[in-house]
Amino acid sequence: MLVKSWMTADVITVDEDTPMMKASIIMKEKKIRSLPIVNKTGKLVGIVSDRDLRDASPSKATTLDVYELNYLISTINIKDLMTKDLVFVRPDDTVEFAAILMLENRISSLPVINDKDSLIGIITQTDIFKVLINITGVYTGGIQFAVSLEDRPGSIREVTDVIRSYGGRIVSILSTGETAEEGRHNVYIRTRPLPEEKLRDLVKELEEKFVTLYTSKDLLEELESRRIRIPG
Repeated sequence: MLVKSWMTADVITVDEDTPMMKASIIMKEKKIRSLPIVNKTGKLVGIVSDRDLRDASPSKATTLDVYELNYLISTINIKDLMTKDLVFVRPDDTVEFAAILMLENRISSLPVINDKDSLIGIITQTDIFKVLINITGVYTGGIQFAVSLEDRPGSIREVTDVIRSYGGRIVSILSTGETAEEGRHNVYIRTRPLPEEKLRDLVKELEEKFVTLYTSKDLLEELESRRIRIPG
């Protein structure tokens, strides 16, 4: 999947001379965590995050009065806070590559620029989460089977044939060798829900024929109940 298919193209930006307070208000109103900065020609020159704004805000322990605080904040422009050493992606980069850039640089969003270095979008951690949900099909497939298989042609087919023999409708198949033992790969197969009796028999046969890591059911009906409400 490519960045251009998941990025937000309608990007909210500000110029270098935008006051810190105004930038903070924009981010709160638009519910965004980062704000690209462009110059008068529209070229990307920096980015500021909500963390940058928090770090620049006066401490609550300050001895300044409210008027002094307001004056201090009013003198700070966004160009004084923005990050100029930018990490970016191109629209034809994969989403996986964007995720690596975020992880390695410990950032939550990336500007997307074209071959002329013009800002054309932004991709965030939330977008990455949406991709994960999309490729796994978790909204339509509530059961996941995880097995460790020999790394040889046809091994995945053997498992899926068993699943289909019980009426299992496969939604997605993911495979990785990075967390598996040498010579093996871990495979994660998600299916649509199955009747309990068929699921029980299927799990039993999978455990008899393959190295089964786990079988898990995602109960989407519990989404709302998975909240801890602490009395105020």
